[in-house]
Formats: sequence, structure tokens, C-alpha cells
Amino acid sequence: MRVVVSTALVSWGLASSLASATPLSSSSSSMGSLSPNARSLLLESMDWMDDYYDSKAGYLYDFSAATALRHETRSSVWYAFGLLARNQGGDAAEAEKIIRNVIHAQFKVPAEQWYADYQKEPEEPYVGTEVYPASIYNSWDPNWRGFVGTTLIMVMEEYAHLISAPTQELVLQSLFNATKGDEYRFGNLDKDKDNLYPAYSNPSIMRAFVSGWTGRRLNESNMTRSGEAYASEIISLFDRAETLSEFNSGTYTGVSLFGLVLWSKYLPADSVMSTAGPRMVKATWESIGQLWHPGMRNMAGPWDRAYGYDMNRYLSLMALWFWTLIGKENSSLISKPQVMSHMADYAWAPLFAVLSSTHRSLIPASVLSGLSSFAGEHTFSASTYYPPFDLVPRNITTWLSGRLTIGAESFDEISVGGPSQSQESFNPAVVQWDTGREISFISLYPTETALQVEVGPGHLNLTYPRGNRSSVFSLMVGTFVEKPTIAGWADLPGLKVDVSGNANLSYSLSFNGEYGGSGSTIRDFELWNFTYTMPEDFSGVPNLVLNLEVQ
Repeated sequence: MRVVVSTALVSWGLASSLASATPLSSSSSSMGSLSPNARSLLLESMDWMDDYYDSKAGYLYDFSAATALRHETRSSVWYAFGLLARNQGGDAAEAEKIIRNVIHAQFKVPAEQWYADYQKEPEEPYVGTEVYPASIYNSWDPNWRGFVGTTLIMVMEEYAHLISAPTQELVLQSLFNATKGDEYRFGNLDKDKDNLYPAYSNPSIMRAFVSGWTGRRLNESNMTRSGEAYASEIISLFDRAETLSEFNSGTYTGVSLFGLVLWSKYLPADSVMSTAGPRMVKATWESIGQLWHPGMRNMAGPWDRAYGYDMNRYLSLMALWFWTLIGKENSSLISKPQVMSHMADYAWAPLFAVLSSTHRSLIPASVLSGLSSFAGEHTFSASTYYPPFDLVPRNITTWLSGRLTIGAESFDEISVGGPSQSQESFNPAVVQWDTGREISFISLYPTETALQVEVGPGHLNLTYPRGNRSSVFSLMVGTFVEKPTIAGWADLPGLKVDVSGNANLSYSLSFNGEYGGSGSTIRDFELWNFTYTMPEDFSGVPNLVLNLEVQ
């Protein structure tokens, strides 16, 4: 028999601290105070989400057309925040309805690993039963404590005056419980267990913030100390080379910056987070400024975790930040972002809009001024470290020119697929070029635990130090509007490719398509697969070299 713990405030001895608690900052954001770019981001995203809102249920419908009118929790909370920011007509009442629904559905059994997490959807069965087993990142997602928790904190900081006192108390109780639940998390390598290490940048930054903020708000000193201690581990990793451990992701760099702006805006001066946050934002943007190509509207590779190969075709969170900084027309978003791949992240937009002025103030003027026009040919180098998956730091080199970029990283890791252990999202070597009509790509599909790279103007050298005769080099290549069918490298529009090395230079060519071919799409992208194998009698270190020239 399942024992349900009451969420009444008195059950945690918090009633008195709630009654006397005061906000940590005196934010008073309103739609009228937003910059034109931030305001357009807020209003356009809200117009889109309005069409998905089910007022009767008090949730957004899931954005996917394949969910038979089921609802979704996380985007509903983001929408609730946007309703409060817009605050027109009945917006505030609907926001309060959503917030109460989501909190009432929060898991309440302390003995369960998913304690105080938030449902994926209100229609799902109870997690952990025989008919609905617990499956981390599937039937439940521990990162949602951070996604929802940070949003609830922003509600309290920005718009508490728009919701009732009972709902404010419910929010603070929910945050207390979520923080306690997040204390169950620790990184371990067992299958299907939690992978939260300080190096897992985006959720770890959110975890530290929620713990530090909630502890201070509720006068829970142990919670405050826990958040500060965890933040110190994150900061120590960052300070090694002034890079996020989860490096250069169109999506997750956006989340990490979101968390770091929260550190900077909402925590008091006695927090290590408020001290470190601004310089971490600054250093991260100094890297972004070198990797962002305004002409191609992409962050050049390599990418630790990517949801696509071209930011002009999938919706990235970095594109939302670029919208606030340089305008939608100069970001990688099309006029209707909601039709792009991975468009569900558009629901983050209201939070990004409200944070945009603080965020902008933390970015160096020299970086901001360079985001709208390409500064010219240059080479970027960096190092980052993600223990325990990295056995040694990863070393990154990226060369950028007007129509061609080449970026790659050397690594030695305990598993295939980068620190995220995902072959589909880890892109350790990436070429992008402007064909004259579109941006296309060549990306190395990871199949090895170690890679050594050399990158220079028009040059990419790939070596597998642990490879053998069974090694393969699989190069994922984009499709082309002007040439839907290709027979080899010579057919690539706008790019000359010369391949050498000790692999068999006779490659296999196959197509990964939505409706057929030898393989399925990757991150919604159709692509061509050029695969090189090693000679049968090969001994030594596998090597493949690409020399590239735009035509």
C-alpha cells in the first residue's frame, strides 16, 4: 500500500518561515519594460501557444500532432509564466489554474526515486507500477524538477503579486519538495540510474540555483549550504578552462545560460553563484562569439549535444537568445519558428524574454557588436572536461571562413557517444558550408571511444588511436534542394572534397530517409551516409583526411 505524504506546509514545519519570508530580489518586470526584440519574442510565442491551450483542463495540449490530444506539463508551466508576463484579460487566473494543477500532480512519496518530480503529462499512469514501470528520462525525467522549479521561482520573483497567497504558499511548498527530491540525485554509471554530475552543465546549474534560492527563501540553512556546495563544484570545473563541461550545444548552452542568468539575477551577494554567474556568462559568450557565424546563422561545430545539423532548420534555444539580442531576422529562426524541427522548445520563449535585459547586461560589448556580421576568417581553440566520462580533457579546434567552417575535438572517453552517451547527438567533427542556396554539413557519426583531430584551413584529419581493422568512418552528409539524388562526393553542390588516409578509399553510399533508404532520419534530418572501412589485413591506427574547398 502506497503511503502518501501530505503537502500541508505545517507537515514540514514551514508555516512560520513562509509567513515571514520575503523575496530575494525586488524584480518588477512587465511586458512594457521589455525591449522590442524581447517583446516580440514574448508575444509571438504566446500567440502560438494560445492555440494549444485547453482552458477546461488547465494544460497545454502536447505540441506533437501524434499525441491524440494529450497534454504536457513542462510547456504548460512555461506558458503559465508567459500568461503572467502578458497579463491581459483572464491571463493571470489561467496561469494560477495551470500552476495549481501541476503542483497537485507532483509526486508525493518520499521513498520513491521520482519523489517531488513533476508528471510528464496528466494522462499518464502512476510511475513505478507494474503496468507503468519507472524508466528514467522516459516515464519520468528528473531534470523536470529543475525546468519546473526554476520557472516557479521566476513566478515568485516577477509576478507573485498576480497570484493568490494560497497559491504562493503552494509554490513554495512545491519548491521545498522538489529540492528535497533533487537531493536523491547523484551521478553513477549503473544502467538506468541517474547521470547528474556537476559536469552535466544544464541540469546541475538549475539544481544548484533551486536549492540555493529555496533554502534562503524558507530559511532552510542546510538546503542553502547544499546549493552553494554543489555550485562550487560546477564553478571549479568551469574555471579549469573557462568553458562549460557540456560544450557548444545549440540547445543546452541555451539552458546553461538561462541557469547562469538566474544565478546572477536572483541570488544575493553572499552566494558563490551570484559572484560566479556573471563571469561565467561572459566567458561562455566569448566562446559563442567566436563560434557563431552570422552569415551562415549557425554555431560552428563540434557540438556536444545537437538536435540537428543546421540551426536554420531546427529550433535551438540559442536562437531564442539571439532573437532577444540581435532580432529574429538575424537569428537562425524562420518567420514561423513553430514549424521548425524540435519546435517544442519555443515554449521557453517567455522566460528568455523576461530575462533578456539582465542577460544582455552580462555580455561583453565587443561580443554583442560582432553577432550581426562575420568578423572574417579565424581559428578558435578551447578545452573542456566532463568527468567521469572524459578520461582526459577534450581539446577543440574550429576554423571559420566566409562560406566554410570546420570544427572537431580530440577525446578519450569511457563510452561511445560523448559524455551524453548518445551517438545521435554527439557530433565530434563537423563541416558546414554555404552551397549558395542553403547550409549543408558533413558530420562524423561517433563509433569510437577516442579520437584525435587536426583542423586547419580547408583541412580535417581524423585518427582513431584505439581503432583497428574493424573501425569505420561514417560521415553524415546533408541533402540538397538543388540535387536530391547524388552518386558521390563530386555531386556535392558548392564543395570540393578530396579524401585520403589509410582507410579503403572506395566508400559505401547510402541514404537515410523519412520514407525509405538504408536507414532512418537522425534528429529529423534526412542525410547521405558515406562510410569508409579499413583494409581486411590492416594493422595500425585508422586515419582519414578530408581536404575541402568551396566552389
